[in-house]
This record gives sequence, C-alpha cells and structure tokens, in this order.
Amino acid sequence: MSHRKVTKAVIAAAGFGTRFLPQTKAMPKEMLPLIDKPIIQYVVEDLVEAGIKDIIIVSNYSKRAIEDHFDTPNQDLLMNLLAGGPKKQPYIDQLYAIADMANFAFVRQKGPYGNATPVVSASHLIGDEPFIYTFADDFFTASPSRTTQMISAYHKHGGSILACKEVVSDGEYDRYGIAGGKQLEDGLIAVDKIIEKPGKANAPSNLASVSGYLLDPIILKYIDVFAAKLEEGTEFNIQPAMQAMIDDGLGYYALKIKDGKFHDTGNKLDYIKTMIDFALKNEELGPDIAQYLQEISLQK
Repeated sequence: MSHRKVTKAVIAAAGFGTRFLPQTKAMPKEMLPLIDKPIIQYVVEDLVEAGIKDIIIVSNYSKRAIEDHFDTPNQDLLMNLLAGGPKKQPYIDQLYAIADMANFAFVRQKGPYGNATPVVSASHLIGDEPFIYTFADDFFTASPSRTTQMISAYHKHGGSILACKEVVSDGEYDRYGIAGGKQLEDGLIAVDKIIEKPGKANAPSNLASVSGYLLDPIILKYIDVFAAKLEEGTEFNIQPAMQAMIDDGLGYYALKIKDGKFHDTGNKLDYIKTMIDFALKNEELGPDIAQYLQEISLQK
C-alpha cells in the first residue's frame, strides 16, 4: 500500500512550565538539559531520523531560546570557540549540525487553551499533507525511532497513527487516554474509540496514547468544526476531532512503540528519572554515576 510521504511535523512548545518554577521563569521548560542537550533536541532528532524535513515549532513570546538553539551560532560564541583553536572545532561543527537538521519554522500560538490550538496555529504551513504532531517535553528512546515506526505503520495501513505505550501500572489508566478496538497484530489496534483517563475497570485495552500522532490532514477540517462551536472557557482538545473521524469511518491505528522507553519530562519526578536514565547510558559518565548511586543506596 502506497501513501504520501510524511515530511512535516508540528511540535507543541507553548506551555509555561509552571511545575518547574522558578527555573522556568526565564528558561523554557523544553530547554531544560538532559546531560548536554535540551529536551526538545531529542524530540527533533527523533523526527529527523525518520526523514522529517520541515519542523514547525509552535511556541509563545517566552520561547526565544528555542529559536536561538536551532539557529546558527551567534558571532560572539563562534569567535570564542575559534579562539580556542582546533580542539574547539568539534563544538563548532556540532552547533552548525543542529541548525542544519531540518527546515525550522516558528509560529506563535494563538487561541484557547488546549492541545488542538498548536495544530490550528500551524495549519497554514501544514497544508494538505500528512504530518506528525508531537510535544516538546516527552519522547521515546527507541530503535528504530518512534516516528520511523509510526511512518512504517502508516505506509502499511494508511489512516492516522497513535504512538502508544503499554500500561505498566494501574495509575496510568487514570493518567492517559486509552485506545480500544480490534487487534490486528501484536501491538497494533484498529481504533474505534479513545477513552480519556478511563480507570482500569473501564479501559478498553492496555495501550496508552502518549507522545504524538501521525495525522491525516483532513483532521484540520474536523478541528475547524469543533472550533466553531467551542464554548468560552472550554478546553480546546484534539481528541473529539479524532473520535469524529473514527465515527465517520476514517482509519485510526494505535501502535505500541517497540524496543523503546517512554520519557515524560513534564514533571519533576519523571524529569529526574529521565536524567538518571540518560546519565547511566552516557559512555563518559555512566560508570561513575552507577557507582555513586550504589554508594548512596548503601548509605540509607
């Protein structure tokens, strides 16, 4: 089955990161570091590995640091590195490589609170093409990448793809949207419903929709319908548009991301857990971090 090539992605990055205040008063939460890279760079690298060429980052007035990060290095920094001689050249190469990863476009978010608003804000750049919609503070580490697996499922089945993780604790049934429908193969469901935070007793499966979506561009028309009848003060979410598409017979598939781990850095505890995971896997730091964790564990 052949489908249109997926080359565009929208990253929602307009949140204020209030759970990390006061750290996020002047620094976007998406720029919090995981060792030596900001969180959002891992999201971008996942997309680029899958062949995404055009990345639209939807942010707000406080996120200029994100734009600067994906731009070429400024002259002050460049001159400082050049003054360091040949040993600094790898840093220069790395900074230019970041800027050249994709064609970046930055859009200011406008509209009501909710996860449909970033898509509406970027709709003029999406056009009539399938696209990835993802978030700047959570991602999978997987091989092949999450986005690569989603695009592979899209080319096989068409429709829209939900990136999913298997629920590992009962509390996650109250934290995520759970997909239900007919199982087509191990880790893949033809979705007939998505229930938001259903609780374990009412959950239609053990696949939680997290991290992002590959969406048919027709969703933009469905979102417009819901936008027209949105009541003031109501959260403007994308899930009702998805369910309307499903009800109209448009295909949605819940895909368990294989050989990977989901990282949610949007809260302090999971951010720290992710930092530890990355530190332990770091070739330079890993052995010392593992020894340190063992030492403090023995002290308790």
